Amino acid sequence: MKRLIFTLLLMACCSAIAINAQRQLTDSVRIDGTMRAYHMYIPEGTPDGAPLVFVVNGYGNPCKPTASWMNAAADAHKFAVCIPVALLDPTGHPGWNVGYPAQQGWEVDDMDALCKLARTVQKRYHLSRENTFLTGMSNGGDMCYLMAYRGQETFKAFASLAGLTMVWIYNWYDAPAPVPLLEIHGTEDRVSEWDGDLDNKGGWGEYMPVDLATGYMVAKNRCRKIDIDTVPSMKGGSPIIQYRYSNPESHNDVWLYKVIGAPHCHFTDYMNTGEEVWKFFSRYIK
Repeated sequence: MKRLIFTLLLMACCSAIAINAQRQLTDSVRIDGTMRAYHMYIPEGTPDGAPLVFVVNGYGNPCKPTASWMNAAADAHKFAVCIPVALLDPTGHPGWNVGYPAQQGWEVDDMDALCKLARTVQKRYHLSRENTFLTGMSNGGDMCYLMAYRGQETFKAFASLAGLTMVWIYNWYDAPAPVPLLEIHGTEDRVSEWDGDLDNKGGWGEYMPVDLATGYMVAKNRCRKIDIDTVPSMKGGSPIIQYRYSNPESHNDVWLYKVIGAPHCHFTDYMNTGEEVWKFFSRYIK
């Protein structure tokens, strides 16, 4: 009996060490009858109860465990990264359901799935339930706005890269609670146009101009103070105008980084994107 107990304890210890030392792994969980795969990036030395950041890729982008703008920041600040794998939409492309014309009739609730996945990941890898955040690029950024409009209690703040607000989301939902949001967007983005696309010329559906979309969140969060800075980009010749709207009481702030001349991208040529996103998220650590 003693030998059995010792063996079980040894196995548990080895398992804990393996988890603590694991840097990359792939896992899955069944959510509402559908298998949802995801990649985890857990830096060595990440403690129990560490923050968790979801990184949601853009439309049609194959999900790779190392292809995250947050990994270097995770190494530096010891938080875990979850990169969920999108399902195939009706056109056969991996994507998140934000109601693009090609997704009409697709009855997949990705917002609910991501919230349930977060709870699984928090428990499975001993991560914080309070300090869980979501950042997404393009289609993933669109998910940030959809979640903010529909309301949820899982993710404490959002950071959208080249994301947009679909007009149907604006018409159907009214954001029920303030939530901090960062938007980083290029003025020469020809996929998610800075000036919006109210006539659906790009084929993604009607969507709002970036400053109007963030302005809605500024109003919902009752921000009343604004700080504006212009900083050089790492690329040179392309300044970044940083608008920081704040609510001194609730601290549910909205930041907008206007990257002059930048196309549809992750902005890693213009700034340390991961550090900027984490700078925003870390303000809401409890």
